[in-house]
Amino acid sequence: MNEANEKQRPLIEDRLGLRARVLAHERALLVGLQTQKQQRGGEDDETFKELQALCRTAGLDVLRTVIQRRDRANAATFVHKGKAHEIKALVEASGADAVIFNDELTPTQGRNLEELLQVKVIDRPQLIMDIFAQRAQTVDSKLQVELAQLEYLLPRLRGWGEALSRLGAGIGTRGPGETKLAMERDQIRTRIHRIRQSLKEVQVKRGVKRKQRQRHEMAQVVLVGYTNAGKSTLLNCLTGAQVLVEDKLFATLDPVARRLQLPDQTEAIFADTVGFIRKLPKQLVPAFQSTLESVKEADLILHVLDAADPQMEFKWRAVEQVLKDVLDPHPWPPLLHAFNKMDAVSEQAMAALEHLKGQFPHTVQVSALQRDGLEELLKQIVHLLDHGKVRVTFAVPYDQGQWLDRLHRIGEVQDQRYEAGQVSLTLVLPRAELEKFSTHAAADGLSWTLQNASLNERAPV
Repeated sequence: MNEANEKQRPLIEDRLGLRARVLAHERALLVGLQTQKQQRGGEDDETFKELQALCRTAGLDVLRTVIQRRDRANAATFVHKGKAHEIKALVEASGADAVIFNDELTPTQGRNLEELLQVKVIDRPQLIMDIFAQRAQTVDSKLQVELAQLEYLLPRLRGWGEALSRLGAGIGTRGPGETKLAMERDQIRTRIHRIRQSLKEVQVKRGVKRKQRQRHEMAQVVLVGYTNAGKSTLLNCLTGAQVLVEDKLFATLDPVARRLQLPDQTEAIFADTVGFIRKLPKQLVPAFQSTLESVKEADLILHVLDAADPQMEFKWRAVEQVLKDVLDPHPWPPLLHAFNKMDAVSEQAMAALEHLKGQFPHTVQVSALQRDGLEELLKQIVHLLDHGKVRVTFAVPYDQGQWLDRLHRIGEVQDQRYEAGQVSLTLVLPRAELEKFSTHAAADGLSWTLQNASLNERAPV
């Protein structure tokens, strides 16, 4: 075998995506495109900083960042051909083990770049998913990450079937490489099916746990925010949860839930979630059902922002977009914005912070590290939980039984009694839900009584 074929062997033999993994202490070059619009806005500089932080989190050594200023990616090699050959020369001179791209590559771009550069080519979604795989702890989160990786990998299976078929296939026959590639695709599809079945079972178990919490009338406060905004530190301060805190992206991956007694002597469950990030791989959005379901079931969303971050507004928009993807078209629970790390905010940044605060109806300033502002935070949480839900008793005529199913789905049922000509159903539900369908319910002959204006009064049922 000649030297060129010998050099290509590792790439040819690895069609199942082993090269789509990064290893600690590998040396990497970072590559990205920057458009004129991105240059003016400065947002793309931040995504490159994030890419460097992602590499540090993954344990990679970043050798150099290469940026090409173009308004459009090359269909064959992402960067244009001259830049691609320049990167090849840098790889050979630096001894880089991998080239990391700041955007998602198409299967064709990835294959062409690997054939040219002869090292691992990793795009941003692959890097994020690999970090998730490294940090997943529970069985279901590991399954979720694996599912995301396999779904991303399937259309990107390394298409070296043609190259392998040259080793022994005749004209008009199906070469051994092509046959093996088809078998591997079938194996991945089978594995994807099995993971989905396993995750359905996990979702059923989580549903049972949610019903148990509903019976105990415990409100759910879900912490969301950009990665490294300080959610875990804040949760630790409030509940003593002892969640791992690191100055790394995605330090928290598996959702953590802790019970906390609020100032009004009621209890609530506070749940930490994985941090969001711009250019989040779409495969991970449906994959992390445990995080997303906790947001859907929240009685209050506590959005934690890093007030000392110059890019806070960009990151707020990224989180808002993910929440829209998760919650719409369902009604949103109350949303409280907690501006964290106030101890690190400079005087110059305060004006911009005050401007941003003016865009939100409910805000609070805290420093989780210094434990400042926590009392006011808890007061705001009690206030919003109190105004977010009501306890109502519905009188449902027997001939309108379809409303029973609807009410069971939108509220937390506390009591159900069969009386003369009707079912008396007492439940706790979001105030917005009551307002949304009250007109339709009245038209069908339903009546209801507001048990108490404040859930915190704990009026007897």
